[in-house]
Amino acid sequence: MLNRILFACLFLALSTEGSSLSCRWMDHKFRQHNEETLNLLDTMAKNVTNTTEVEVTVAFPNHLYRQVSKSSAEDKLAFTVQVLEEVAVLFEEDHSSASWEHSTVRNFLNIVNKQAKELHSCVSSLSLHMYFKRLSHHILKEMGHSAEAWEVIRKETKAHLMRAEQLASSLHTAH
Repeated sequence: MLNRILFACLFLALSTEGSSLSCRWMDHKFRQHNEETLNLLDTMAKNVTNTTEVEVTVAFPNHLYRQVSKSSAEDKLAFTVQVLEEVAVLFEEDHSSASWEHSTVRNFLNIVNKQAKELHSCVSSLSLHMYFKRLSHHILKEMGHSAEAWEVIRKETKAHLMRAEQLASSLHTAH
């Protein structure tokens, strides 16, 4: 139940910003993969042979979810990536005493790791997207698409292309 609440919180935190994100994967795949992970967690619960309830002595971090719910889309994504990565680390620990099917846990981990990886790329692309959005709004629009504004954009573009060339060159020298 707690796992379902955790993933529901993740989904809600992300879906509230979903329309403003520049990440296609987020729009199309996160919900599908999230539902799969929730179903796998439910499948694991069905395989539990021990019915003794254990008191949870670690408080669920509701305050962190409340805090991040008021944050930017990028912060929500970064938080979600961290949660997914932490969940993966937990499930990588020795779970041999649990009566879960090994393939179910493997599937769960594969999906969680894929979500973390894909969302991590969204965080990077979102940062860059937000930068260009600020250029458009703060430079072009506020300066009325003037010649001066376009000169700023030209210089920024040149700086980006020069840095991109350096990155591309470093890829070739790394191999």
